Amino acid sequence: MLKGVARQARVVLCGTCMDARGLKDAGLVAGAERGTMAQLAGLTAEADKVLVF
Repeated sequence: MLKGVARQARVVLCGTCMDARGLKDAGLVAGAERGTMAQLAGLTAEADKVLVF
């Protein structure tokens, strides 16, 4: 499901959440990227729509 979203939208993951779960950048699907809390806050404030799951 995430691969389909990444083809049409920007997918930014919380780096802190990734670290807490032991997820590495190498394991991300194509098009997804690690983000910072400040970056995610800015993107959320600017966005018309935000998908969180």
